[in-house]
Amino acid sequence: MKKTLLLTLGIIIHLYSISQQNADSSVTLNEVTIRAFEQNRKERLTAAAVKIIDLRNGDRYNKSSMVNGFNTVAGVRMEERSPGSYRINIRGSSLRSPFGVRNIKVYWNGIPITDPGGNTYFNQFAWNNFSHMEIYKGPAGSMYGGGTGGLILLENFDDWRPALNVEYVTGSYNLQNMFGSIRFGKDENQSQLSYAHNQNNGYRAQSAMRRDNFSWMSKLKVSERQEVLTSVLFTDLFYETPGALTLSEYLADPKAARPATGPNPSSEDAKAAIYQKNFMAGFTHSYKITEDLINHTTFYGAYSNIKNPSIRNFERRTEPGFGGRTVFVWGKEKEMLSWKLTGGAEFQHGLFNTQVFSNVSGNPDTLQTNDDIIYTSNSYFVQADVLWKNNWILNGGISLNRTHVKFTRLSESPAQTQSRSYQNELAPRISAKKLFDNWTVKATIARGYSPPTISELLPSTGVISTDLEAEYGWNSELAIAYSRQIRRTRIQAEVTGFYFKLNNALVQRRDATGADFFVNAGSADQSGLEIETDIIHKAAFNSFLDHLFFQANITLNHFRYSSFVKNNNDYSGNTVPSVPAAAVSVLGDIYFRGGIYFNSTLYIASKIFLNDDNSASADPYQLLGCRLGWEKKFIRHRLNIYFGVDNILDENYSLGNDINGFGGRYYNAAPRRNYYAGISWQLSKANAN
Repeated sequence: MKKTLLLTLGIIIHLYSISQQNADSSVTLNEVTIRAFEQNRKERLTAAAVKIIDLRNGDRYNKSSMVNGFNTVAGVRMEERSPGSYRINIRGSSLRSPFGVRNIKVYWNGIPITDPGGNTYFNQFAWNNFSHMEIYKGPAGSMYGGGTGGLILLENFDDWRPALNVEYVTGSYNLQNMFGSIRFGKDENQSQLSYAHNQNNGYRAQSAMRRDNFSWMSKLKVSERQEVLTSVLFTDLFYETPGALTLSEYLADPKAARPATGPNPSSEDAKAAIYQKNFMAGFTHSYKITEDLINHTTFYGAYSNIKNPSIRNFERRTEPGFGGRTVFVWGKEKEMLSWKLTGGAEFQHGLFNTQVFSNVSGNPDTLQTNDDIIYTSNSYFVQADVLWKNNWILNGGISLNRTHVKFTRLSESPAQTQSRSYQNELAPRISAKKLFDNWTVKATIARGYSPPTISELLPSTGVISTDLEAEYGWNSELAIAYSRQIRRTRIQAEVTGFYFKLNNALVQRRDATGADFFVNAGSADQSGLEIETDIIHKAAFNSFLDHLFFQANITLNHFRYSSFVKNNNDYSGNTVPSVPAAAVSVLGDIYFRGGIYFNSTLYIASKIFLNDDNSASADPYQLLGCRLGWEKKFIRHRLNIYFGVDNILDENYSLGNDINGFGGRYYNAAPRRNYYAGISWQLSKANAN
């Protein structure tokens, strides 16, 4: 780990030293428009610290999941407990997530995907549901409501052009991935239909998965001033849940599912699995009221149906919800001074029902609990944005937030009701950025808050916990970025330091049966350093090479409980579990003029503490992957054939650990060395590249 850190830092220092040479403009890295916080500018002209993952990141891997793509971003870590079960960790945000995505707000084409109860079914997405995603690290509540972890925006219509795409991938563990999409229409009426099928048998026993995903997106230009964007998504997902192992079980047979213990059956006997169906439909109407004033208004409806047989019980959830969001943007652009004022509101309402039965070999039996849940959240926000002399950018905003939840336990007679409100929560944020010739310096201060989600207020123990408090904290960060063209080489580098003081931190616990519950854990001090470097080199015209690409990202974390005493146990000063102290991601690509290309990926993580008293940890690991392919471009066709290997070093490691697992059940083994191969074909208009 130390050698890798020193090597990467040495490369960055060397690049700075050669940057004093004369430059030309023959090579550029792609620069997209940043939409977060209604910036709608190129990244250099925004104060928001946003990182981009685009669809091409998926072309490095087998497209079974987005784990590898996310883990190329410093400060971001995606975990997979088993195929289909994901967590997203942005600067420690997954501490409270035994499964699923919490404490992060997610939008797809402007529609809130995070449901009214605070949970995000990120596993409903496939690679062809978006063209790129923006990731904002740190509290984004000044415009997006609850969540201290960050913000993810998925967009679909960038670089749109009519085309037909099909792709097939096969590999180890009966991997079968199929993708198809068709884009049709003209500038004033664009549409896209897509389908994705993913399945594999899994590395472990009881870890098979299958997902079918359909989406339709349409952008209609109604008039010179009006545009309507419609998005529809349906996913039918099934995945088995093998359960966590103890260290001795993990070392003896990492492929095994959780065995029977005491009164609890094994995961295989319980037929532990998730049956998940998600449907979402919404539209955004954009109206240019005047030359200086525009409004974007979104309405959506969503429905989720979940069935979850486990070793403890059989849970059935129905989760209909609806909501809306409206944003007014008023501004003027001048040569010396451009400004924007933004104001709006977001509303979400959920009418959920959760029923828990005893589980008999994967089938529901006796009813244990039946709860109706009404969850409502409101957010009102304003923001000001100033661009002065094209080298000073100031951005500041604040939101007022309210959340109310009501539980009615119908399985008791008479029915029992509990409710809780989290209201008048303020979430301010201010950012400043100064542009120099090749350097930029930006600073951000923000307050975030995150009320408990439904899954935390009603955890799998079945005990309603309305006594939980919302967690909150202040985040401060400073970033220095460098960008330079050196002959045929383009270099970008950025170093970010941050400090986040988290109060009332929500932490998960597990009881003897594996059921999770949550407590407020006092406060935590979270500081870190993130180093990111991108280099692209365009070869000379007469070279057999086309271009080279190199990326290195380093994450250094120092997360500690500053004050945490629970049940006479003092954890103050201990390392916050679930986050590696150091992580390194290195990408290296070679592209030849004949169409042959080679991608390599290295990911290194230090040990990860697995419980609050730091008595257990997951070992460090190094993941090396590569892909060799051939891509041929014709006038209207593009053919891509490739072969890849993941985990070349054959590491035995646990990617999605169960934090604070009872009885030392922490480990969920990830696949050893595995292989895949694929072919894709695209038919596009004659003038497409």
